[in-house]
Amino acid sequence: MNNLLTTETLRRQNLAFVGTGGVSQENRGSGFRPAFYDPATGRAELARFADGRPAPMHLLDGLPEEWVAQRDNSGHIAAIKPTVIAGFIRGGFFYTREQAAAAALH
Repeated sequence: MNNLLTTETLRRQNLAFVGTGGVSQENRGSGFRPAFYDPATGRAELARFADGRPAPMHLLDGLPEEWVAQRDNSGHIAAIKPTVIAGFIRGGFFYTREQAAAAALH
């Protein structure tokens, strides 16, 4: 269960990428939109609020049900399966945080 993607994981990733262009607040102006990607299936999804609206940051609640590994007592997604990674979509392509950071520098 330690490999599940949680909101705490996302928080730690954001802290690790502050100042690099690998967080939503820093790369939005370059056309990056927060997203998630499952390399096991090749499926990418934009980050969304629970009601389906696009979110300006990485949120778990709007992700596909088949990615859900755990829900909290309120029914919100607490964790998603470990193969899913957080990153960004720009121009129809998925970028990892590292790739987005490198692209944001140019």
